Amino acid sequence: MMTMSNVENIKGDKGPKLPKPDWIRVKAPTSPEYFATRKLMRDLSLNTVCEEAACPNIGQCWAKGHATVMILGDTCTRACAFCNVKTGKPRLVDPLEPQHLATAVAELGLTHVVITSVDRDDLADGGADQFVKCIAAIRRSAPGVTIEVLTPDFLRKPGAIEAVARAGPDVFNHNLETVPRLYRSIRPGARYFHSLRLLDRVKEMDAAMFTKSGLMVGLGEELGEVHQVMDDLRAADVDFLTIGQYLQPTPRHATVARFVTPDEFSDLEKMAYGKGFLLVSASPLTRSSYFAGDDFKRLRAAREASLAEN
Repeated sequence: MMTMSNVENIKGDKGPKLPKPDWIRVKAPTSPEYFATRKLMRDLSLNTVCEEAACPNIGQCWAKGHATVMILGDTCTRACAFCNVKTGKPRLVDPLEPQHLATAVAELGLTHVVITSVDRDDLADGGADQFVKCIAAIRRSAPGVTIEVLTPDFLRKPGAIEAVARAGPDVFNHNLETVPRLYRSIRPGARYFHSLRLLDRVKEMDAAMFTKSGLMVGLGEELGEVHQVMDDLRAADVDFLTIGQYLQPTPRHATVARFVTPDEFSDLEKMAYGKGFLLVSASPLTRSSYFAGDDFKRLRAAREASLAEN
């Protein structure tokens, strides 16, 4: 299925650019709800990963009033080869951001919110305290809303993982992104086994908390490597796995080694379920927070069904 073809292009070296197949194409957003969501984010000085990472699903999600808010600014301290978020020296942390986020949640009428962030290696806690404050602000203003965090790895930030987990999000998500062999070229500032340990640590602290992780395919990984990542995640008791097609944001980023077909994604989904994940979302346009609210309901129902069987 997945081969090493075109792996020489992973580091962004010049090579033929693969044409997008029909199944990966999306229409430009035009709905009134999309523009209303964008205006609200601008009015409250909030950033979204939907925009910063050039997500192909932005029109579809924003039309339903769903957005993944990116806290701690729009500038990352790392330079991953797959990510469209700008790199540089970040601004000071905005003390009003938690309340602005809570206001956006209320005005959008959300029942489930996803909070992510840039990497903030410049901060002593990696930005963990801002996650905690955002969770608390939403709990105060909208206690019925379920909260999903998609955190950075908090590498070399002792106590950061624990602080966010103690804040009590309903889902703790951290993406492994790719297979270990490709970390040096695709995610050079991160460490595969540290990210794996992060997810394991959350379960150690609260076995009932849902954990989630995501992978991109089409970067030159091999099928056996993807299966090994699945096994590693299940060993860490991760509940939910997302798998989507990597898309090159700009010519400066890692090139696409291949486009994985919908049938191949279906095979990956079946394999992941066979390994014991409670929920799997695998398709060309799957992204970590794609329709996360609907998925949370499915995830909770899957756990209830599993407990009933046992």
